[in-house]
Order: sequence, then C-alpha cells, then structure tokens
Amino acid sequence: MKAKRLLIVEDDPALLRGLKDNFRAEGYQVRTASDGLKGLADMLRDPPDLVLLDLVLPKVSGYEICRAARSRRLPTPILMLTARTREDEIVRGLEMGADDYVTKPFSIRELLARAKVCSHRRLAAASAPVPGHEEATAAATVGARP
Repeated sequence: MKAKRLLIVEDDPALLRGLKDNFRAEGYQVRTASDGLKGLADMLRDPPDLVLLDLVLPKVSGYEICRAARSRRLPTPILMLTARTREDEIVRGLEMGADDYVTKPFSIRELLARAKVCSHRRLAAASAPVPGHEEATAAATVGARP
C-alpha cells in the first residue's frame, strides 16, 4: 500500500515537529510549511492526499488556502487545526470547504483518527461509481436503451 502524502501547514515549530513525527510514525509521507504562502504553493504544485491546516498563519491565512484549494476544485481533504473555537469561525471553515475542524489543544490519537477518516472518505469517493453509470451499463448489457 502506498503511503499517504500529508502536507502540514503550521507556524508553531514545536507543534509542527510533533505532528510530523506522529504522522510519520503512522506511515505518512510528510511535507511541511511554516507559513501560508509556502503551504499554498506546495499544495497547488503537488496536491497531497491530506492537508492539516492551521488558520492563523504568516503571509496567507488558512481560510485563504482552503478557499484557493476549493476554487481550483482540488479534492484533497482539509483538516483545519486551530485554537479558534468560536462557533462562527468553525462554521466559516467548514463552509469554505474544510472536511473537519479540530481545536487546540487536541488529542493526537483523535487527530490521527480524524485524518484517517478524511483519507478514507476521499479514497471511497474517488473509487465510487459515477451515479447512473451502473444502470446504463446494465441496460446496455441486456440490449435496452439506458
């Protein structure tokens, strides 16, 4: 099985190092960026399988990175990881296209589980049949019009 490619965009060096170590231990190939501009450029240049995204970043905010990814229709799951806990901020992140939102402080086990779920959803969506395709195929097989 191919390792999942993860991009972590986080400006706190200690947190970034801890996340990187934990995800590598779980078999992820980890890339990191410590500011929003580098994170956005990395994500657009080579979209990863999953992004862990802080919201408050130097140069470009996590909200803007999420907006850019979704405006370009990147299917990459985005898990926002932030100290912002107000309901309007959480809703804003989810409405911009984040797949999940985890507030700091957090449990690393919970974060790893959420990342796994986001990755599985993407894989399931990528391998799901196109709606209506199986009916058309079945109809064509028996000679009927779809």
